[in-house]
Amino acid sequence: MTNSTDLRTLVIVPTYNEAENIHDIAGRILETVPTAHLLVVDDGSPDGTGDLVAALAAEDERVHLLRRAGKLGLGTAYVAGFRWGLEHGFDLLTEMDADGSHPADRLPALISAVADADPSDDVVLAIGSRWMRGGSVVDWPKRREVLSRGANTYARILLGLDVHDITAGFRVYRADAIARMDLGSIDSKGYCFQIDMTLRAHDLGGRIVEVPIRFRDRIHGVSKMSKDIIVEAMVRTTQWGLQRRLHLGTKRV
Repeated sequence: MTNSTDLRTLVIVPTYNEAENIHDIAGRILETVPTAHLLVVDDGSPDGTGDLVAALAAEDERVHLLRRAGKLGLGTAYVAGFRWGLEHGFDLLTEMDADGSHPADRLPALISAVADADPSDDVVLAIGSRWMRGGSVVDWPKRREVLSRGANTYARILLGLDVHDITAGFRVYRADAIARMDLGSIDSKGYCFQIDMTLRAHDLGGRIVEVPIRFRDRIHGVSKMSKDIIVEAMVRTTQWGLQRRLHLGTKRV
């Protein structure tokens, strides 16, 4: 059994106008998992987020910055981060938001769920779950909770996946699983990306586990959620679900 301390972990954090949050989240990540490296994928933030990260990187060799020309979407940011992580030989690739909603103190549990699993379990992905037993959300309006629970239930039933929080963005992948995916075929831009990646992990034949987390709404900055993101997720989930039910050979790897 591989121990989590033996594996190189990269935490990928996409940013767009997160200057108010990036120092805090970077500090929490590196304090909680001192052996991890942090890659910030910044989409040309007008508020100077990228410059703040560049300053951090100059002081700490564990911090890295990948600058992009403009706001290109969450999905493409993570794909760029995955490619960077594979090129630099990391064993575990972690997704995490910059706004403080994902609790850094749950990083060790998520990493351990993948790294310390028995090889026979073939765990390829661990998800920080709001909607499994023991998970929760804090400071959310009831309407948003109903929307998220409903979307996850809809996706779980339609896609036939035994995952309670398919849209969650706090997760750890085995890098060798990401390497087996066709990253070039991923064109999901918003939170639909998380559904897409969950399907791909499932279709690799490995196991997906969920770890309960306490999700807190952002304190600083503005949410990137929009009507277009919600519509994209609903349309594509419906499309994938119907294709799978009609056995049209739609494995997403």
